[in-house]
Amino acid sequence: MRTDLEFRNPALLGPVVFRPGFNNFERITATQAWSLFFTASQEDNVLGYDPQIGWFLNGVLFAAGLFGAFWTLLFKNSYLVWQLLQQFS
Repeated sequence: MRTDLEFRNPALLGPVVFRPGFNNFERITATQAWSLFFTASQEDNVLGYDPQIGWFLNGVLFAAGLFGAFWTLLFKNSYLVWQLLQQFS
């Protein structure tokens, strides 16, 4: 039985971003970028090829940042929050 797999190729076991035929300066999708992030640059298609996955993960990251900024602004001065809560009681 003959196989065409070449396990002695050093680029085979390394990160996908350092393989010779990975990108050639082409744009990658958000889904590919998240796949590279989650697998520590080992694979670029773990999450598939659906662009909505990348959009969803970008939206989650944006929402988390927005929520963190809002939380910081709201609770930076706890006295104002306490006064606001006293008005509702």
